[in-house]
Amino acid sequence: MIQTGDPTGTGKGGQSIWGKPFGDEIRATLKFNARGIVAMANSGPDSNKAQFFITYAKQSHLDAKYTIFGKVIDGADSTLDAMERVAVNEKNRPLHEIKINSITIHANPIAMTALG
Repeated sequence: MIQTGDPTGTGKGGQSIWGKPFGDEIRATLKFNARGIVAMANSGPDSNKAQFFITYAKQSHLDAKYTIFGKVIDGADSTLDAMERVAVNEKNRPLHEIKINSITIHANPIAMTALG
């Protein structure tokens, strides 16, 4: 997986739009059952801020622990494949900056996925 959303690059930075951590929004129907699931990173229950992660594969051990809010769908294979190939250092941090240049938000791809 890849984690981002920390403007300091330390793994500890970033604030929510409310200026404080916000609560988890766990849904039993949403699972880490595919490549490209997007979810909030946190340091424990109800500690969401700005950081999020994208999975490269199924991660069922994360179910019911993190707030899922999206899924990479258009260009998923090429985008995720390119991110996976980026060289990393001993702390698994990319040697070169990775930027998300644009996104498109579809009506509700998670609901469509949950329905099958």
